[in-house]
Amino acid sequence: MFLTLPVREIRRATPLSRIVRLSLDSAFEYEPGQSALIGVHGQPDRRHYSLATPPEQAAREGALEFLVRTDRDGGIGPHLDGIHRGSLVDVEGPVGRFVLPASVSGRACLFVAGGTGIAPIRAMLLRASSMPGVTLGLAYSARTSREFAYLKELQAMRRDALRLLLTATREAPKSWKHDRGRINQTRLAALVESPATLCFVCGPPALVEDVPQALMNLGIDEGRIRTEIF
Repeated sequence: MFLTLPVREIRRATPLSRIVRLSLDSAFEYEPGQSALIGVHGQPDRRHYSLATPPEQAAREGALEFLVRTDRDGGIGPHLDGIHRGSLVDVEGPVGRFVLPASVSGRACLFVAGGTGIAPIRAMLLRASSMPGVTLGLAYSARTSREFAYLKELQAMRRDALRLLLTATREAPKSWKHDRGRINQTRLAALVESPATLCFVCGPPALVEDVPQALMNLGIDEGRIRTEIF
């Protein structure tokens, strides 16, 4: 599917990422975890970004949401150069097999995200949280304590029984109350409910290479682990 949509809103998620919301006035069918190719209208450079909300929320709010990494000056890159509210953006998709199954009712799901890899994980979490009997765990790492997107929302979900692990891999102030260092087998062990847990891993290459082996060491069959590199 190919659509041209106006930018509804751009807001800061973290110092190095922005939430870009595009107004949606027609159907756009996709599954939680999938991505779309987006770029400024009329130019050929489009890049993959995961859809950060489940489709039912996108339809309800009339908006597609993306979490976009920026450089230290706030620049996004030539594919979205200079976008602002009202800019037209071309959207092609959906793309990808990294998706939440249609039914995981009564099962445990563990999500592991690094950096902006939280975007597809968020869409999956929001969908899974509405399914009966599903227990949810999330291990989320970022380079600094300031780079956790959707943090307040995730902390609110923790109060509603999401088991949440946050770990800053490089910088965090003394006041940081969560973990420090990379996601590893020891940290994951506290979140693995049973060998039948479904696991979804999304982030930079090092995380996506290391975490599946740690999960398998904890008794998770390789067939229950799904990955996506960001």
